[in-house]
Amino acid sequence: MICIKLSVIRGLLVLYCWFVGCVLLGWFIVNDVSLSLSKTPILKHICVQFEEGRIHGLIGRNGSGKTMLMKCICGFIKPTEGEIIVDGKRVGEDVDFPEDMGMIIETPGFIPYYSGYRNLRLIAGLNHKIGKEDIRRAMEQVGLDPDLKRHVRKYSLGMRQRLGLAQAIMENPKILIFDEPFNGLDKEGVAEMREYLLRYKEQGRTILICSHSAEDISVLCDTVHEMDKGLMTRVK
Repeated sequence: MICIKLSVIRGLLVLYCWFVGCVLLGWFIVNDVSLSLSKTPILKHICVQFEEGRIHGLIGRNGSGKTMLMKCICGFIKPTEGEIIVDGKRVGEDVDFPEDMGMIIETPGFIPYYSGYRNLRLIAGLNHKIGKEDIRRAMEQVGLDPDLKRHVRKYSLGMRQRLGLAQAIMENPKILIFDEPFNGLDKEGVAEMREYLLRYKEQGRTILICSHSAEDISVLCDTVHEMDKGLMTRVK
């Protein structure tokens, strides 16, 4: 009897999350998501709504499931169970990847023998949404010179992070996903990154970040969820 009741409750929760996802565009919803890799549970029945126009934080130790959850949201990995709904569309069903999302997942990867600007030109050519001036503007917003001819392989880690941020924002997406965006940045760079994120929030964008820094999460985030061994708990 208990199993039946839990099954009914879970079914109602799935239906509710689907309905909210269809109505509240700009939100994204993780709906009873589980993920197993090689029979090892990575995510366990995650169900959470990330509201539009706010900064949401994920915290947790290495291996807790934060990055895997972000990869599921971005469409890079298909959950074993459950669904991800972004702007009313099911990722992996209605769309392969969310249509209006910019992201930095783990260390940004670029062609090492191209300049930063040339790398972004190449990426922008995939969607044909923006032109040269949009790319230049994005680079300048994060403190990079689009005319710098230096190859990316000679960039510092902080410069690579800035280039990754420029890539994430250059098409002006409504949703931003950032995995450890402060890695490699000095104190001044961290302060600038915080300023960028708060500015994007003021523009109505929805932002999900994970960070090991409790200070960054405390300063920036409207909601905070903790991941531990594939389980999620709301702490703010």
